[in-house]
Amino acid sequence: MVERARPTASVARYGFTDPRADGQLRAAGWWTEAGPDGSAADVLSALSRAADPDLALSGLDRIREADPENWSGLDQALRTNRTFRGRMLGVLGTSSALADFLVSNTGCWKTLEGQKSTEPGQYVSSLLDHLRPNGELLTGLESEQALRVGYRELLLGIAAADLGHLVEPGLRQPPYAEIGAQLTTLAEAALSVGLLVAEAEVGAGAEGRLAVIAMGKCGGRELNYVSDVDVIFVGDGDLTISTRLASTMMRVVGKACFEVDAALRPEGKAGALVRTLDGHAAYYQKWAKTWEFQALLKARPVAGDAELGRQYAEMVAPKVWAAADRENFVPEVQKMRRRVEGHVPSAYAERELKLGRGGLRDVEFAVQLLQLVHGRIDADLRSPSTMDALAALGDGGYVGRKDAAELTSSYEFLRTIEHRLQLRRLRRTHLFPADSDVSELRTIARASGVRPARGKSEGDVLLAEFRRHLQSIRRLHEKLFYRPLLQSVANVPTEALRLTTKQAESRLAALGYAAPDGALQHIKALTAGMSRRAAIQQALLPVLLDLLADTPDPDRGLLSYRKVSEALEETPWYLRVLRDEGAVVERLAFLLGTSRLVPDLLARAPEVLQLLGDPARLAGRTPAEVATSLRAAVRRQPGLNAAVAAARSLRRHEMLRIASADLLGLLDVPAVCAALSSVWVAVLQGALAAAFRQRQAELGQTPAKIAVIGMGRLGGAELGYGSDADVLFVCEPAEGVSDSEAAKFASSVAETVRKILGAPSPDPALVVDADLRPEGRSGPLVRTLESYRSYYGRWAEVWESQALLRARFIAGDDDLGARFIEMIDPIRYPKAGLDAVRVREIRRIKARVETERMPKGADPTRHTKLGRGGLADVEWTVQLMQLRHGHEVEGLRTTSTIEALKAVAEAGLAESAEIESLTEAWLLATRVRNAGMLVRGKAVDEIPSSGRDLAAVARVLGYSADDDPGEFLDAYRRTTRRAHAVVETLFYQG
Repeated sequence: MVERARPTASVARYGFTDPRADGQLRAAGWWTEAGPDGSAADVLSALSRAADPDLALSGLDRIREADPENWSGLDQALRTNRTFRGRMLGVLGTSSALADFLVSNTGCWKTLEGQKSTEPGQYVSSLLDHLRPNGELLTGLESEQALRVGYRELLLGIAAADLGHLVEPGLRQPPYAEIGAQLTTLAEAALSVGLLVAEAEVGAGAEGRLAVIAMGKCGGRELNYVSDVDVIFVGDGDLTISTRLASTMMRVVGKACFEVDAALRPEGKAGALVRTLDGHAAYYQKWAKTWEFQALLKARPVAGDAELGRQYAEMVAPKVWAAADRENFVPEVQKMRRRVEGHVPSAYAERELKLGRGGLRDVEFAVQLLQLVHGRIDADLRSPSTMDALAALGDGGYVGRKDAAELTSSYEFLRTIEHRLQLRRLRRTHLFPADSDVSELRTIARASGVRPARGKSEGDVLLAEFRRHLQSIRRLHEKLFYRPLLQSVANVPTEALRLTTKQAESRLAALGYAAPDGALQHIKALTAGMSRRAAIQQALLPVLLDLLADTPDPDRGLLSYRKVSEALEETPWYLRVLRDEGAVVERLAFLLGTSRLVPDLLARAPEVLQLLGDPARLAGRTPAEVATSLRAAVRRQPGLNAAVAAARSLRRHEMLRIASADLLGLLDVPAVCAALSSVWVAVLQGALAAAFRQRQAELGQTPAKIAVIGMGRLGGAELGYGSDADVLFVCEPAEGVSDSEAAKFASSVAETVRKILGAPSPDPALVVDADLRPEGRSGPLVRTLESYRSYYGRWAEVWESQALLRARFIAGDDDLGARFIEMIDPIRYPKAGLDAVRVREIRRIKARVETERMPKGADPTRHTKLGRGGLADVEWTVQLMQLRHGHEVEGLRTTSTIEALKAVAEAGLAESAEIESLTEAWLLATRVRNAGMLVRGKAVDEIPSSGRDLAAVARVLGYSADDDPGEFLDAYRRTTRRAHAVVETLFYQG
């Protein structure tokens, strides 16, 4: 075997690898024994920039051999005409098929010498010039051959304009959309001329009219270099004549230019090739499937009888833009995309530009689905062009600007690669080169303007870019195409999106809005003007109105939505989150139409809105993790005011997060109470530490240690949304400091904490209540540990021992707090339990509390705290058990009501069924009390007797909109009645 000679080193530096290059350059007169011909330097440099220099030089050599007489003219043009040189070498270095055409049609290269290589307005006349060489229109095989040459000549001009700038930098680079439009115009010209040939062959006169309707990429003015052209034929008069015209035109154009595919017609290939306008209308009315309306989105008359084409377009347009009203429209389109994707052979799935994951179809399906859903009322979206429609979706706010720009960029990239692949051999292909095909990758990369970068070759850069764009398209496709909001918008009837003021009020009233005129004013305020914000609101509101209609208070929900939207109008991501995440819209609507507390918090803690789409994040971290983060954030603040402001902000965030998770059923009662209590404790810890540091800095010393003891629901980690923080303040003097000085220092710190946390605020109050201290309000705010020891040892009454059952160290000095708890254990868990006198005293106090504190006129069956079977009933019963048996039963030594109830059952102090009744009642009453605060926005203890508030509380408790709220009230009364019967036994008789 003889080894082929390699090109000389000097030739190779121009990018040639073919051993024949040296001889071909010499034959062209561009190379001498001494090296490159000086006057041909520009030609050689240009050849080196061609996508494939060897291919370009080979094409020139073949043209020289095929047409030696005109070679000198071509040589001169290449040397002197920079524009021509770029066009000619751009084509020859990219397309072997167009090189073949230039070799076969000598002199055709001259069409690239003019100022413009392509004039779309002259395409028809240029084709007719080829078909009328002697003034008469050619038919039969001659017409096909002539049309083929004319079509390829014009295609050559388009390709030359597309590629020239790659070889000669500085030449105009036409945008992708312009090339697609020129290829489409050329296809339309071929169809029109083909129809003229068909008319000449058939001899058709007035007997039959035919309109050619372009579909697919031709309809969208975005054809490839090599595409089937999808069409539908509409006939009038003698359909036999019209059908012969159509089939003849398909033959002529198909053999000369491209395949004409009429498979998108009614009934597909099994249906009649040509139908009348009425025939089409009847089919679309009765039989057409969803995908056919999706295809008709790009329908556009391009040839034949213009009036008949116009009538067809006017007939199908309303049907296209009503398609989204069809049942299961969105799921059907999504199913169709999955079916198309499933047909891609697995071996080619990662290389398929058109049908694969992240390919062109992903963009087109997503855009078309958005068009069909939102284009019902927005005429700006009704473009058959994917690029124009994508731009309109971005401008209208239906797609984020960043997403639209990213999709546009990726779509253009893939379409450009598709064009370069097809130009190589003028074959219809969408298959990206294999990773191992280094030569092909390099050529396609250079033909696409990709250059080496960061040590990577052109092919490697192209491969990386290809994969990046596929991933980007797939991510955005799944985000947009499977967006839950799409289905919600599609479910809103078109007529509901186009209502007059009176019709809108009637619809709002039918949906359940009590004040439709007021609701209409909110809608007008939200959608007024031509801003992007107003456009997004116009898309959101039809869905939101329906979602709010399913909440207990649609009117208040819509008002809240308006207030939140106005408060957050400068928050850049607010409407984007609502538009892009359907789950967020659904959950937000429920929250706004159910709760008065949530909207107030949301306007000042908008970041929680972003959590609504992710239940796992909304349910949040553990209370301990949240508390640690809050304390750390507060500790970083420079002063007391800044520390408390940070604590308030973080508490607001956490309260809104917890409230939202609670309303959406993501947290149970113990989890809600633990989370709220943990936040409160962390706020107290942060405020106490900041106040302590400030006072310490002012005095220059530390007179005392301070500890805060949580009492009541705070001590039991059972806080609700509106609970105060019951506390005791304990201090211990530093060495050499008197008790009075220590108490004075500690009191100033405690007063600072109470004052700064209790300052007026739009948020729920932060009340630090120390009324459970010895001697109540008349006693000192802070006592030393020894003072507490002395007081409890000599003066403590039974109710104070009971109150200490929930005492828990929560803030300040750890050691002091631990010693306080150790000191009070014998008081709250007395060795001998309680004697009969003290038991009677507790029962007497409970009866007095219920009598004195129950609001006048309150219904005891609806009062969650003091009512029969409510919180007080259960807690007093448990606490009596703790006082009597806590010294003996270790499990009773807990501040938690639920844990104490479990210990009572485990110790056999009550029947399991009795404890289950008490536990169920306590959990229910706690949840209902929390629900009341969420619904009304203020602390309430009594369940509403009727109306929207009762319905809202019932919804929070899990009842549906169709359930009678009275059923919830009956269930509450049954549960608490059973618990009260147990209390009567255990508390009063045990």
